[in-house]
Amino acid sequence: MIVYFMRHASAGRHGANSGRDEKRPLDDEGAAQAARMGRALAGLDVNVDAVISSPLKRATQTACLVGNEIGFDGRLQCSPALLPAAPMKAFRELLCRNANLEAVLVVGHNPSLSKFLSLLISAGASESSVDLKKCAVARADLSGEMGVLKWVLPPTVVDTLLVTANGSRPEARRGYELYSAAHSRRLRPH
Repeated sequence: MIVYFMRHASAGRHGANSGRDEKRPLDDEGAAQAARMGRALAGLDVNVDAVISSPLKRATQTACLVGNEIGFDGRLQCSPALLPAAPMKAFRELLCRNANLEAVLVVGHNPSLSKFLSLLISAGASESSVDLKKCAVARADLSGEMGVLKWVLPPTVVDTLLVTANGSRPEARRGYELYSAAHSRRLRPH
């Protein structure tokens, strides 16, 4: 199974009120960032059988944007196994429930997401082998309980490649417009 680990895009500052923090949306830069990452993944011919997200708003928005950009036309699944403080056991159960799939995209938060990836690629020896930055994506190929890290794509690399290809920095507003259009059509959390 191929697992694409993605940390949610920029959502502004972390709030002190945990109830409000759960509903914190992507900011304009985060929406643009997620759309750019989705286009980069589409350029890499990333195809997935499922998109599974943390139920928190910033993660579901990131998952919707990226899912639309890569042409995923299924329903977004939400799982508490991708919450910031989720235990590894819950994540392993999520993987077991989806073991029949060839490739999945999981969208979540740190510290749990980086910890899950680190534990999988280090055979449980390290919880801090990888530190996913906001909107970064990592590909791990899993075989049983062991994973092999194939690549990590941080948003700064995507932005640098876009600057090189286009000769100028990508416009953030375009990504937000894509987010607005994408959010109102296909992918919706259930």
